[in-house]
Amino acid sequence: MPPHPATETAATETAATETAATAGPALAQADPHAIDTLAALEALMGQPGDASLHKEVPYVHPTYRAMIEAAPFAVLATTGPGGLDASPRGDPPGFVQLLDDKTLLLPERRGNNRADSLRNILTDPRVAVLFLIPGVGETLRVNGRARISVAPELLARFVVNGQPPKCVIVVDVDTVFFQCARAIQRSRLWDAVPAGTPRPVPTPGAILAAITHDAFDGAAYDEALPTRQQATLY
Repeated sequence: MPPHPATETAATETAATETAATAGPALAQADPHAIDTLAALEALMGQPGDASLHKEVPYVHPTYRAMIEAAPFAVLATTGPGGLDASPRGDPPGFVQLLDDKTLLLPERRGNNRADSLRNILTDPRVAVLFLIPGVGETLRVNGRARISVAPELLARFVVNGQPPKCVIVVDVDTVFFQCARAIQRSRLWDAVPAGTPRPVPTPGAILAAITHDAFDGAAYDEALPTRQQATLY
């Protein structure tokens, strides 16, 4: 991927440069077993095979288009002044559309209004998108540069139940390639969960109550959450 032009302020650039210059040595001193050079990393990992190199292309190949059209879920990764962010996106399969083989369109639906991804895109357009397809071990990775649009013709492409998205994230594609199935196989992500399996983690309300030392009414939040989510999906 070609170098991306700087988009942050001089002060931020200076801070980032200073951090990069000191982070490596500091980490090495803290951990004598740290892998902190490219040569050491390549010696550890070995060289990629031919398939790992040939699968990467600078556009959405028709076989990759099929994966995007089958995916009901994706993770959008962005970066900005506050650091990195990864945010889930989901809708019926094909919810991410292709304007052409170099341009993806992601609808921004209703949510919690934090807009972390959108805030990041305003300051640094570099993004990565990971597509997941239920029952399929391979995932699809797309890297590119994004912009935010409220063009009426784009919003109209994503109307559901009479509701358009808030905006559309337009991604100019740099690279596309599939990821092998090992992570999905090891995690057994698509294995069916038996009916009646207890929830293995706290509920959203319980999390909020714990974080706020019970200043937040977690029980009331959990009780109202299903209705609120269904009413605000689109």
